[in-house]
Amino acid sequence: MDGSRQEEKEDSTFTSISLVDDIEHSSRIWHPRLKRLLSKMMNADMDAVDAENQVELEEKTRLINQVLELQHTLEDLSARVDAVKEENLKLKSENQVLGQYIENLMSASSVFQTTDTKSKRK
Repeated sequence: MDGSRQEEKEDSTFTSISLVDDIEHSSRIWHPRLKRLLSKMMNADMDAVDAENQVELEEKTRLINQVLELQHTLEDLSARVDAVKEENLKLKSENQVLGQYIENLMSASSVFQTTDTKSKRK
């Protein structure tokens, strides 16, 4: 039993020393590399976030420009509708004047007088 205990003790000591040495050694070797890698990853993440923000900003700008363009188009169409309404009122008024003028001409002319056959027979 003493022999196996000694082997276990040696194994655990060897393993402990080995692990401690490996951790210390790897931290000296990998620590600067990990820092650079982590920094690159964070920068990449920030670049991705910045890129996403840039895409969102461009999309918002495009939509705002589209809305403004549509508002201007709507204003132009509204102005055109108002102009057409005014023109329509003017033409209706002229049409009434012309209609009244034609009626007056017809009533003044003997050609367009209504002939009442009953009144002539009397």
